[in-house]
Amino acid sequence: MPKDIVLPSLSAGMEDAVIARWLKTEGDAVAPGEALAEVETDKATMELEAEAAGTLGRILVPDGERADVNAVIAVLLEEGESADALSAYAPGGATPAAPEAPEEAPVLSEKTVAATPPATDKVLASPLARRIAAQKGVDLAGLSGSGPRGRIVRVDVERAAEQPPAAPVAQAPEAKAAPDLTGLGAYEAIPHTGMRRTIARRLVESKTTVPHFYLEADCDLEALLALRAQVNAGREKPARISVNDFLIKAVALALAEVPEANAVWTDEAILRLGSVDISVAVATDGGLITPVLRDADRKSLGALSAEMKALAVRAREGRLKPEEYQGGGFSLSNLGMYGVKRFSAIINPPQSCILAVGAAERRPVERDGQIAFASVMSATLSVDHRSVDGAVGAQWLAAFKAAVENPMSLLV
Repeated sequence: MPKDIVLPSLSAGMEDAVIARWLKTEGDAVAPGEALAEVETDKATMELEAEAAGTLGRILVPDGERADVNAVIAVLLEEGESADALSAYAPGGATPAAPEAPEEAPVLSEKTVAATPPATDKVLASPLARRIAAQKGVDLAGLSGSGPRGRIVRVDVERAAEQPPAAPVAQAPEAKAAPDLTGLGAYEAIPHTGMRRTIARRLVESKTTVPHFYLEADCDLEALLALRAQVNAGREKPARISVNDFLIKAVALALAEVPEANAVWTDEAILRLGSVDISVAVATDGGLITPVLRDADRKSLGALSAEMKALAVRAREGRLKPEEYQGGGFSLSNLGMYGVKRFSAIINPPQSCILAVGAAERRPVERDGQIAFASVMSATLSVDHRSVDGAVGAQWLAAFKAAVENPMSLLV
């Protein structure tokens, strides 16, 4: 009999996704492990693989439409099964019942009407969010959703359930006013993608709940730039080591030297991480994403450079795997290539630190009692003061500066 093809959870916290493109059409043969469709989550585009052999009998969610996790998106006919089997098929394995004569609408008593949940079925919410709301007694009608098109998702319900009951007020609060667009002139409205909504939610959460403090240092890059020129001599352009590669290695060595900065905050404990996994910010058309370099302190500069180049390409193509962007204990954001002198980055929870680096520029410095000009880069460390003390942050930044200004240490 026909088998349901459901949308699985392809990454942690995924509740729905867009079927970007079907790679098979109805009637095509399918083998186990063969790619059926490209699925676009809020982080990347991934391939959905077939779990069994057969024929793709019917597509229920076409290209470009969104589906919830565990929703039936297509039907698979078993080997030797004809398309006639679809006539008695209903999603979820139910057998469609014969149509019945319409009945008169039941008369509702006042008691029945009063017991009907207000507006719940009209609220835009995922099935998982509805189920959790029913279990926890949360009224969906009073929530604002953080999902696509304002949809209520699991995390919205869980947050609402954790909030203490609101104190009674004399009157209901006024609705949040829409932004005043008077005088803006012509504009193009670009709908929010799932990725953009996730970025917005996480940034607001970080800036409003994490106590940021900032430390700055200027790094002399003369020795690093000279060493980089030697390392790249004779290398083809695609294989050249970038300044950012040196900085990634310096971040890794500083974390190995000051492991107290390699920490994650939780309400129960501070988690000191056992591996040096660095998230590196990459700009894409859909927004910022941070692929992770695992065990960065144990890898050579050349290995880190090659891995970072490959991750950046997949990030911009939207083809990162979940394990390539989830996790990470420390973030690096570099806007130097855009000519930015210095900036302060927002921490990526649950991490405790993010380093923001700007462009190298010629500045006057003191050398042996004389004024000279050197290439100097400003670095700003944003720190979660709950998990990393000021002294620890200062020690880490000093270790980073020392590694950058003594670049031979990055090659051993």
